[in-house]
Amino acid sequence: MSLHAGRAEERKLEFAVKTFFAGGIAGMCSKTSVAPLDRIKILLQAHNRHYKHLGVFSGLQEIIKRETFFALYKGNGAQMVRIFPYGALQFTSFEFYSKCLGDLFEKRSHIDKFLAGSCAGVTAVTFTYPLDIIRARLAFQVTGEHVYSGIAHAAASIFKEEGGIRALYRGFVPTIMGMMPYAGLSFYVFEKLKYLSMKYAPQYLCNKCDKNTGGLVLSLPAKFLCGGFAGAVAQTFSYPLDVTRRRMQLAMMNPDTHKYGSSMMSTLGIIRNENGFIKGLFRGMSVNYVRAVPMVAVSFTTYEIMKQLLNLDTGISV
Repeated sequence: MSLHAGRAEERKLEFAVKTFFAGGIAGMCSKTSVAPLDRIKILLQAHNRHYKHLGVFSGLQEIIKRETFFALYKGNGAQMVRIFPYGALQFTSFEFYSKCLGDLFEKRSHIDKFLAGSCAGVTAVTFTYPLDIIRARLAFQVTGEHVYSGIAHAAASIFKEEGGIRALYRGFVPTIMGMMPYAGLSFYVFEKLKYLSMKYAPQYLCNKCDKNTGGLVLSLPAKFLCGGFAGAVAQTFSYPLDVTRRRMQLAMMNPDTHKYGSSMMSTLGIIRNENGFIKGLFRGMSVNYVRAVPMVAVSFTTYEIMKQLLNLDTGISV
């Protein structure tokens, strides 16, 4: 191998490692920022008997009253174990898929970003899905009624008592089907808004980036706004499948809900028949908007900042 080729491989490896780290940090920051909203969303989606009659903010107040303030972050430990590799894999694979698909589509169409985002979401969720089930089970528990004592106990119990590896992937199909539009639209909308901001309103939404190429980068408020709007659009289209996924993941925690664990289509049908379209498939949608918009905004904003700090953002000249 020539010296030039060797240096090129080193640069590729360095880029991959830095991207992996930046994506992991972005994921951890975004999820921690909305952990209390994540928990109340799970409790509302699965109709926990202590909270199903409450709204978002009254539910948060009830959690503090019934279980103490720190219960707002119940399940966040498992979330952090899951979200660093999830965020790292998602952003790293997005960069990889974007590069592979970039030459196949018209420049600036950003359709490649939608496909790359979808593939990145599927890649990340496939490798980290069991941790998502464990986190959901832990977050669904109410103080005094614990089934699992921690991450390891939850993983071992699910594996031994519910069917092995298959049990750790319960709800995987609706997750994948929801992830494709969710991740695809998140990346597509963010990249499209980022490009439009740099092209049509650089004086208001961008800063000069002399550190790398002298191009433009989005200002911090612009990053946050673009990320928030991307999150709102993506969540709107994928939410019913997110509800289905949660009901399947939590089905085995109560004998009355075992019926939700069989298949995606049967679970969708049961939810619609028992709770209706709006109150069933869109249950918890209000908290999801309150949660998803800042979560995606923080995720993209942190990732963009990390790219600049690690010299991964080359800037865009327009």
